[in-house]
Amino acid sequence: RLEQYSLVRSTTSGYVATSGGEQVLHDLQEFIRDTRGLKMLEEELRRILDMETIIVVPGDADTDDGVKKSMARATAEFLRASLREGDILAVTGGTTLSQVADAFPKEPMARNITVVPARGGLGEDVKIQANTVAARLAEKLGGQYRLLHAPDQVAPAWVQTMMNEPRIRDIISLVRRSKILLHGIGTAEEMSKRRGLDDGAMMQLIADGAVGEAFGYFFSVSGDIVYSMASVGLRLEDLRRIPQVVAVGGGRSKAWALLAVAATGSCNVCITDEGAARRILNIRRSRTQQ
Repeated sequence: RLEQYSLVRSTTSGYVATSGGEQVLHDLQEFIRDTRGLKMLEEELRRILDMETIIVVPGDADTDDGVKKSMARATAEFLRASLREGDILAVTGGTTLSQVADAFPKEPMARNITVVPARGGLGEDVKIQANTVAARLAEKLGGQYRLLHAPDQVAPAWVQTMMNEPRIRDIISLVRRSKILLHGIGTAEEMSKRRGLDDGAMMQLIADGAVGEAFGYFFSVSGDIVYSMASVGLRLEDLRRIPQVVAVGGGRSKAWALLAVAATGSCNVCITDEGAARRILNIRRSRTQQ
């Protein structure tokens, strides 16, 4: 019946939405956003987090995997609307950004956009490395990409030596000139495990007040650095020079992490979900009443 109304068409790989079908889906999404009061929620969250733009998708990624896909699609749409010819896009790795690459539609015409990894990533799952995300996004955009052949974590004594290696130095220079930086946000607990910290170090981080992580920095809810890991790539001070820093993360469990990263003042765009957004409002109200 959907095919009868020209909302979908049959292909060799299955049914896909037509332009009319995509418009219906877009209109339906806006209807859902209106009925759930998400526009008002975005405005309230924008004031709390002190950011230029907040995008909230319906649902909670902690309980519904489909919400992660919705966040990925919202991020892809934001990037498509924001990127201009000649721009450099820097990306980190992780499962969230890997899904953004999956959700990105292939551009009908090649674009003069360069995608670069913001951090090294050798040693973790290749599918979610920053190099892989950068290459896949560049392919979808019809643009170019450069790879950063360096580990995410190294011994502190070796960081400067690696950063001075000509090929690595060239990539970092491109990253620092990016117009948009896209990065994920993780809780202190999940990211300490992903970055290979043992249970003792993880418990110490939490005891010291760490609630969120980005770029190898673990932050308290007030945005103070609790711990940082020696790594090759973009550093926190570099973010001040990037015009648009986009943080992506959702699920009720990410609320404290989002507050922590927002408190650093390094992000101006946040794409999240209703679960995280409503919990942030509850946290703010409870702290105000104390």
